[in-house]
Amino acid sequence: MRALIVNPFASGVSEARLAAVQAALPGDTETFLTQARGDATELAAEWSTQAEAIYVFSGDGTYNEVLNGLRADVPLGFVPGGGTSVLPRALGLPRDPVRAAERIRFGAPRRISLGRLNGRLFAFNAGIGLDAELVRRVDELGRRDDGKRPGDLAFGMAIARALAGRRFRYPESLEVEGLGRAAFALVANCSPYTYAGRVGLRFAPNASFEGGLDVVAPVDVRAARIPRLAVQAVRGRPHAGFALLGHDLDRIVIRCDAPLPAQVDGEDIGDIEEAELVAERDRLTVLV
Repeated sequence: MRALIVNPFASGVSEARLAAVQAALPGDTETFLTQARGDATELAAEWSTQAEAIYVFSGDGTYNEVLNGLRADVPLGFVPGGGTSVLPRALGLPRDPVRAAERIRFGAPRRISLGRLNGRLFAFNAGIGLDAELVRRVDELGRRDDGKRPGDLAFGMAIARALAGRRFRYPESLEVEGLGRAAFALVANCSPYTYAGRVGLRFAPNASFEGGLDVVAPVDVRAARIPRLAVQAVRGRPHAGFALLGHDLDRIVIRCDAPLPAQVDGEDIGDIEEAELVAERDRLTVLV
C-alpha cells in the first residue's frame, strides 16, 4: 500500500482538492489527516517502514516534518498544498496539485541530497538571521478562523514592518567559519532558494539537489543595499563583494555574536548561537 499524509489546514488544501488528488493517486493509497504540529513526523515514522511510497499533500512545513520522521528509505511524492510549496516547485513539479499528483503517480525516482542544521533535516533551505526573523514574524500573524494562514498581502506587510523596525539596517552579527563576518546567512540545497509569488529568488543560483550546500551571507546590509540584494536574488547573480559565498560544501559552521533566529524549510526552530550545517548527499528518493 501507499500512504497519503495531508495537512487539512494548509492554504491550498480543500475537501474538493483532496478528493481530486486522491483520485489521481494509486487506488491502494490510504489517507491520513494531520491535526497538530508533529503529527506528520509520527505518521512518517510509522508508515515509512510499511508503505511502498508516501505522498504528502501540504505546505513546506509538513514536508519537513515528514523528512524528519522517516525511518526507512521510502520514495516520497510532494503535492503542492501550501501558499508557496517551494519543495515540489524546485523539483520541477506542476503547481496545480492534481497535475502534480498525476505526475508523481507515474514519476521516476530521483535521488537528492538533504541538509541538516544542528540535527534537523531540511530539503531546500535554512537561514540564520534575517529570513528566519521574517518567518517568525509571519508565524506571529497566527491563522484565520478556518485554520489557514493569512494571505500574501498580510505576509508582505509583516515583512515591511520587520525591515522598517530595524531601519533597513542589518549590521554584521555572525561569523561563517573560513569565510568571514556577515549580517545574516542563507544556506541553500537547491535553486531557487524560495519564491515570491511566481518569481523564483535565486540567492544561490549554483546550488543543486545533487550537490552539497551553498551559503550566501551578505555583509553589512543597509537601506541602500536592500534593493540591490533583491535584484540579485531575482537575477541569480550574487556579488562576491557584497556577500560571502560558498559552493558545494559538506559542512558549514556559523557562530552568532548573540542568539539569532534560525529556520529550516520555512519553519522557525528557535534562536541559536552556533550552527553546524551538514550536507547529506544522496540521502532521499523523491518521485518526479
